[in-house]
Amino acid sequence: MIHGADWLVRMTPSVIRISVVALLIFVAGCAGRPQTEILSSVKTSIPHDAKTVEVLSATNRTKKSDEPKSFTAVRATETSYQQFEISIPPNHKAGEIEWRQSKPDPRRSFAIVDQQPLDEDAFFKKVSSARDREIGLFIHGYNVSYQESIYRLAQMTADSGVQGTAVLFGWPSRSSVSAYGVDKEAATSSRDQLSALLVGLTASRKSGEVRVLAHSMGCWLLMEALRQLKLEKRDDVLKRLDVYLASPDIDEDVFRTQLDVVGKMQNPITIFVSKDDIALTVSSLLTGDTPRLGALDVSDPVVIRASREKGVRVIDISSIKASDQFRHGRYSALAVSAAALGKDGQPQRPTLGAGGAYIFDAAGAAVSSPFRLASQIVNP
Repeated sequence: MIHGADWLVRMTPSVIRISVVALLIFVAGCAGRPQTEILSSVKTSIPHDAKTVEVLSATNRTKKSDEPKSFTAVRATETSYQQFEISIPPNHKAGEIEWRQSKPDPRRSFAIVDQQPLDEDAFFKKVSSARDREIGLFIHGYNVSYQESIYRLAQMTADSGVQGTAVLFGWPSRSSVSAYGVDKEAATSSRDQLSALLVGLTASRKSGEVRVLAHSMGCWLLMEALRQLKLEKRDDVLKRLDVYLASPDIDEDVFRTQLDVVGKMQNPITIFVSKDDIALTVSSLLTGDTPRLGALDVSDPVVIRASREKGVRVIDISSIKASDQFRHGRYSALAVSAAALGKDGQPQRPTLGAGGAYIFDAAGAAVSSPFRLASQIVNP
């Protein structure tokens, strides 16, 4: 007879993988997810104290035949563009999305105020017309629908307080827990469209940076696009990018090979990690127990040395309260920190070196060397 937790020890790795995935599917199935109707514009009035934000979207999803303003998870050969105006309710809690429960109610939930399709010229004209605003590009991760990615970018834009141009690259995720492999292929097949978007965004303005935030599997897609731009000798584009990888779902060894091609960037790549990320633990199991980049240990001397040699910043954000049960979505709360993403339109970034390992102190809104927190001094 097997007692207590002994049964876990006797389970084979393959059985553990199946059990964990089954658990994730069960948990995900217990919670309803927003459907495409939330992309429809509301016909009710917007509260005077509601905030509104604009989101521009570029997606290589295929349009729905019966809902031309919505998109499927089928890959398209051409990029489609849209503009959204989204209202944020007065009761908004930073880091969260107040989803509508039944009928849209802008007093209590996020809502689409207006939307319109754009052609490519109109899209980049809108980007170039806001000359005094920085460009922020968001690339979502695995298991994310188009509508979820639109609303997530709206939430981060509202919480950051930065007066920037918010742009989404929506690749065709299947938005299903069981579609990990399909999503990986969809992300990989989106490299050309993302590379073209990065070229277009930098070309739309003669100067200034494009800040790029990718999450989870979106980090894999972004690194592949950067690698492609490097092979195409587009250093003129790469030097204008300020790259942030949040909880990257990338094999550590694969990232090293990508970085070997991309090389040190003018703005060092910043990687947000946390060791207690359950989603990345599952990803590791699904890929043969390969360690994931987003679960790096910033106190590991090997990580510290490698981050300095490669010129990347690795920041542990475990101190930020996770809003999701898998502790994989901490990045969405970074927008509320003045130290992380700026305040009142004026970036207030911590003083960091060209590379190194750090810990984010959520209480003090600061970034410190992990060894400095332990009263040890690490020479830069």
